[in-house]
Amino acid sequence: MTPITHEDLLTGFTVSRPYTMDVVTDAPRAAGVHVVVAGDTVIYVGQTANLKDRLRQHLTGSRASSVLHDQVGQLLDRSGPVASAADIASWLGRCIVRWRESDHPEADEDALVAALKPRFNQQVPRQRPTP
Repeated sequence: MTPITHEDLLTGFTVSRPYTMDVVTDAPRAAGVHVVVAGDTVIYVGQTANLKDRLRQHLTGSRASSVLHDQVGQLLDRSGPVASAADIASWLGRCIVRWRESDHPEADEDALVAALKPRFNQQVPRQRPTP
């Protein structure tokens, strides 16, 4: 049996692109699931009703509005003064982002988090009813 790679799990996602505001402007205003990748490792999986707005929020929002923004901020805080929103956006800008539109983003997120165990997803996937 051939092991499943994270590329297999990301079939149907966009190509890898730098996680910047320029790239976020290309995201659709549709429901979907997104991943953030550092190096060769998926570090975050999220789902949303509006990909463009959520991806923007991770980059420019507050720590209270985005688990990813908060987790990256906490990581950066350990090596110096409290990280600013600009510091967090700069760190994320060295990562890549990919997304896929989905009719069932919650289920997609749960499956990806369970399979990939990303470091910035702290919650255990919830048991959700199958649509």
